[in-house]
Amino acid sequence: MKKNLKLCVYAFCACLAISSCTPLRNFFTADLEDEDFEVTENFDGHKTYKRVPKKTSKKGNSSTGTKSGKMPITVTDKDNAKLYKVIEKWYGTPYKYGGCSSSGIDCSCFVKNVFSEVYDVNLNRVAADITKNVTLIERSQLREGDVVFFSNNKSAISHVGIYLKDGMFAHASSSKGVTISKLSEKYWDTRYYAAGRHSKVTTKW
Repeated sequence: MKKNLKLCVYAFCACLAISSCTPLRNFFTADLEDEDFEVTENFDGHKTYKRVPKKTSKKGNSSTGTKSGKMPITVTDKDNAKLYKVIEKWYGTPYKYGGCSSSGIDCSCFVKNVFSEVYDVNLNRVAADITKNVTLIERSQLREGDVVFFSNNKSAISHVGIYLKDGMFAHASSSKGVTISKLSEKYWDTRYYAAGRHSKVTTKW
């Protein structure tokens, strides 16, 4: 009887281990550094990720919708036409956690894809790791093509986008999909973390 009981306990524990590993494995294959996660770095260097519920805006492009609308920005001959053309191609693409295609994309993959197409630069896949590809600059130095980073808790990067001009930046928002927002908006202003510039990005076309 005791032997059978032990076997049942072992079998139960094994099932728990298998069932618990599957979602964890799927969880860590996607891009964890995104705006809908609150990231906490523990004293031993390990990070804790907590999904932050976010209300979907009734305005703009839904994260479950399709590409539509026109970019709310005027492109002049002083701007990098290729940059805006590529962003316009992605504009309105639905947000997808861990996604990296026209059917759904997250913030870091959007930035990575734009830099690849426009500047022929291969950035890291995770938002926080993109800081290793750029030289950090002051917010007052921002210019077209710079990378802007955001944080939910001021201790770890949780979102990334591409600065355009006039205080506007392009990014893949979890509520609106690929869109253009203003740094002055309270949500982004309070979460602004840092900015960086890649050596291959130039303002001379």
